[in-house]
Amino acid sequence: MTIAQIADAMDYIIRPLGAEDEPILWEMVYQGISSGEKNVLPREVVRRPEFAGYVQDWGRSGDTGFVAHDKKDGSVLGAVWLRKPIDKRDDAPHELAFVVKPGHRGHGIGSALLTQLVRSNPDVSTISISLLAGKSGKLSGLYERFGFKTVEEKQNAIIMCREA
Repeated sequence: MTIAQIADAMDYIIRPLGAEDEPILWEMVYQGISSGEKNVLPREVVRRPEFAGYVQDWGRSGDTGFVAHDKKDGSVLGAVWLRKPIDKRDDAPHELAFVVKPGHRGHGIGSALLTQLVRSNPDVSTISISLLAGKSGKLSGLYERFGFKTVEEKQNAIIMCREA
């Protein structure tokens, strides 16, 4: 299969995130923390400090990421983004946020998004991601393929880092 055939076979497009995409990121955070829950979480949960820091005031210097849209209807399938935390020490790593909506997982969208992000940010030397302990399963394997290693295991989270 040629590269052109592969591109034609994809049913989604990936584009860079802009400041105007903050609402998309709020939705992605909600999807990431609520998927698989038996009880529906209230949407306001994303405004809690441990989640809001990934999105609030999106578009500040250093914010970067990509979003995947369905080619047919334009719906958002997933997103990946990096952000330097403002409430931590200056040498803290960039934090990665990464969500593919349920129903679209396992089709290569996540790998494509993560590949685009890593290739587009070669100057980012350290990236950290926190995975909810109960949801880390297959994801840790994906992150390991991209060079992430587990650096800390907490009761409710697994912290992985990637050094460039």
